[in-house]
Amino acid sequence: MLATLTLFLGLPLALATEPQSCTPLVPVTFDNTTIPQILGRWFYIAGASRYPPHLEEMRAVTFEAFSFFPGSHEDELNITEIIRMNETCVVRNSSNVQVFQQNSTLKHVDDNQVASVARLIQSDKDLLILNHINIDFPNLSLSARTPNVSKEHMEEFKAHLHCLGFTEEDVFYTSTEHACPLPGGEDNADPHLG
Repeated sequence: MLATLTLFLGLPLALATEPQSCTPLVPVTFDNTTIPQILGRWFYIAGASRYPPHLEEMRAVTFEAFSFFPGSHEDELNITEIIRMNETCVVRNSSNVQVFQQNSTLKHVDDNQVASVARLIQSDKDLLILNHINIDFPNLSLSARTPNVSKEHMEEFKAHLHCLGFTEEDVFYTSTEHACPLPGGEDNADPHLG
């Protein structure tokens, strides 16, 4: 009886100290409208990873804009990336994304090497939250149609990061202060950049 009473009285305290539950990352299920919605220009905003090679690159990247445009096959997208790494702006046109409709994944291939495999996470249509799944380390990135996101969108991303065990110190942010010139300017005149 005493043990039951102790358990009963201690339960509310135990429940009150239990961490708040996390909403699972819900991947987008690809259909014939998914790929057209992600075509165009995106700005990399922030990311976090526990994978050492990704960490090294994330530390060096201070700005990134990229564009998806149709590739030579139906389930392939070409990518043009404009990146400031350390103090140098670099343009990359050597990568593509292979789209796997059957399991709703994206495989980024750079110079004929698999760079990452990711799932697109359900969110606002102007956000691109990618959960990289081909490594045994948590890895999440946020990109957007504009170089800045709303406070609400950033809070949504930070909540996902928190649920994956990341702290604010683990997050790497880019900045428009370090922007590289974008071909076609901000008006998206270049068809490959937006």
